[in-house]
Amino acid sequence: MRIFFTGGSGKAGRHVAPFLAEQGHQVTNADHVPLGHPAVDDLTVDLTDIGETYSALAGLARFDELELEAKPAYDAVVHFAAVPRILLTSDAKTYATNVLSTYNVLEAATRLGIRKVVFASSETTYGICFAQGERRPLYVPVDEEHPTVPEDSYAMSKVANEVTARSFQARTGADVYGLRINNVIEPHEYAEMFPPFLADPALRRRNVFAYIDARDLGQMVQRCLEVDGLGYEVFNVANADMSVAATTDEVRERFYEGVELRRPMGRDETFYSIDKARDLLGFSPQHSWREVLRDPGHDA
Repeated sequence: MRIFFTGGSGKAGRHVAPFLAEQGHQVTNADHVPLGHPAVDDLTVDLTDIGETYSALAGLARFDELELEAKPAYDAVVHFAAVPRILLTSDAKTYATNVLSTYNVLEAATRLGIRKVVFASSETTYGICFAQGERRPLYVPVDEEHPTVPEDSYAMSKVANEVTARSFQARTGADVYGLRINNVIEPHEYAEMFPPFLADPALRRRNVFAYIDARDLGQMVQRCLEVDGLGYEVFNVANADMSVAATTDEVRERFYEGVELRRPMGRDETFYSIDKARDLLGFSPQHSWREVLRDPGHDA
């Protein structure tokens, strides 16, 4: 597929865009700064500008496309570009940038006849990650039916983007899939970041004790590109286990007392349910921090 990938230079994108290229796709990275990967083409695009967004999506990606009889079209858009969290700029700019850029990408993509759009939503939509003070889920494991009523500007922008995406899907009939991505972890970060998490699970409370390996996120996007006909859907994206050494029962007893348990859970199972992604997309995460670090719980 010829893929227009926004935000390919960001923390998640710099893993996912090359992964898609390795699967045989032609990938164009639209971002403020180039990725500089030999398998990915770079375009500098301001996605908050509708003219730039249209022009980039309608244009060439690289010089060898000049040799074709006609300009090729993109087959899919993967939209990861965003202000990636609160406290990087003002709340107003975070919200405005994320909402406007997503509207522009969906508008341009669907007007140009692109039938597959995969966009990055967020775990923060559930209102737990960036809540003022402690906020617990209404039930566990947290699935896609859980209410999304956040109070911070970043998560608000992601909820607004989901509403916008659903409306574009209804207008056009294209497949538009939203990924509620949990905390993205790069492979080198296990050794750097996880030892404190294993010692103190409270450090992961705001992420519902979950995470997503950047390599497994690449697999998730690939599955979205391969599975057609779902219309509009949102999916939680996480690894199968938790990011802490405490067991499921230990986490529930310490952090989720009184929170409804919707179904039995495994010893180390994520509280951020990925059942839907497994069932509809065949998502099967392959990686874990246990590949790098000793699990003190299992070794005890």
